Amino acid sequence: MYGMLHTPDSPAPAQGWPSVVMVHGYTGHRTEHHRLFVLLSRVLAARGMASLRFDCRGSGDSQGDFHEMTVSREVEDASAAADHLRDQPGLDPERVTLLGYSMGGMVSALAAQRARAHRLLLWAPALPELWLPLLRGGVLPPTVTDVDGWPLGRAFLQELPRLRPLEAAAAWGGVAHVIHGDADTTCPPEWGVRYAQALGCDAAAIPGGTHNFTSLETTEMLYAETLRFLGGG
Repeated sequence: MYGMLHTPDSPAPAQGWPSVVMVHGYTGHRTEHHRLFVLLSRVLAARGMASLRFDCRGSGDSQGDFHEMTVSREVEDASAAADHLRDQPGLDPERVTLLGYSMGGMVSALAAQRARAHRLLLWAPALPELWLPLLRGGVLPPTVTDVDGWPLGRAFLQELPRLRPLEAAAAWGGVAHVIHGDADTTCPPEWGVRYAQALGCDAAAIPGGTHNFTSLETTEMLYAETLRFLGGG
């Protein structure tokens, strides 16, 4: 997998910097929509936090083919990324936060326990229901499905009904936060509320925020709320 590690320019504290693993969304990559991950990594570094943004296998520049992608594989990828951060000099191995965006939010909820996440932050998290319409009549396609030019594999659709991200979130039991745009038509804001209820945490609404937070104002609010949560330890 290809990734980019951002660290602060200042000397590391004795216990090491806290860090954030950024898990991208479906068809996404380590830069994310209008550079959401890149710019956040720079903001975090300026505030004494490291971050790793990476491409899951089959996405971005990482090896593998997209048709091999499944949620379970991305759970493995997110856990491996967290383990990698713990091995880096100058980083605190106990304070590794998972930040998941869209499908990456679902992946992060499923991976939190395995990745030994210190904290969990979900941006506009998805649920399996988002892709269930692709199972027309409840029947699995025999091979690859062409979804807007992306070769979606049969295995991805096959495991969807078995995924239980809300149950995984409730079982994890750590400190978490959910941020969701109230104008999100891809992953309804109600899904963010359901994640927050499962996690026993607060959910923050970004007024006018779409699924990709596609305005300068909503992006600024997203970052401010993100920093408020991450600054809590």
